[in-house]
Amino acid sequence: MVFTAGAVPLDAEGNLVGEGDALAQAERVIGNLLIQLETGGARAEDVAKTTVYVAGASYDTQSAVWQVVRSSAIGSAPSTLVGVPTLGYRGQLVEIEAIALLD
Repeated sequence: MVFTAGAVPLDAEGNLVGEGDALAQAERVIGNLLIQLETGGARAEDVAKTTVYVAGASYDTQSAVWQVVRSSAIGSAPSTLVGVPTLGYRGQLVEIEAIALLD
């Protein structure tokens, strides 16, 4: 099993990507999550469960982020979407954690 920490929308230098844009952050978070999974020896198709956190967003924004996740490489895994007041980095709107099962 591979358990990831919450993937965040930071670039390789540690800068926030997509400030104010939850969809851009969702795309970046998914990319970072795939890197975490690969580091643990897993692939997107190994993901058994994800939890998606969206900070301070309206229902429409949460739904749009949900669509980004569902149409991504990890989109077929069961998932929970959770609206939260804030996340760990100033300006962060999206975070995703995953559990993957290895053969």
